[in-house]
Amino acid sequence: MLSNTCKYAIRALIYLGKFSENGEKIGIKKIAGDLDIPTPFLGKILQNLVKQKILSSTKGPNGGFGLGKPAEEISLYDIVKTIDGEDFFKNCLISLEPCSTNHANGKPCAVHGRFSEVRNELMEFYSQTSIAKIIGDMKGHEELIKL
Repeated sequence: MLSNTCKYAIRALIYLGKFSENGEKIGIKKIAGDLDIPTPFLGKILQNLVKQKILSSTKGPNGGFGLGKPAEEISLYDIVKTIDGEDFFKNCLISLEPCSTNHANGKPCAVHGRFSEVRNELMEFYSQTSIAKIIGDMKGHEELIKL
């Protein structure tokens, strides 16, 4: 459902929300090593999040990345929209043309009605789930979740 890039972005934001306190920055090599993500790939992902002001970064020997705003204000929807785009939330599930999901004059495709409900529920879940909520839900279960 989500791209690996998006999953890596979510994991990195959880990591930074958990370990970057008081504006402290964490270096890319540390983040990549702890999350087992290739450093150059993670760097591109994080720079994209910096451009969208979801993260902040500082260059130099003591530089690194931190959250650009409070974890309570970063929703999964913000991340998915930034990394994967809004297509998942707007386009026809099976990409039929012209489905009424994509075209005002189109007829609904075979899965339109059922998926429309699911899409709305997913949109609500992604919009209402913040990085802070995920971090809070992890308490007591850290060993089960491999960041």
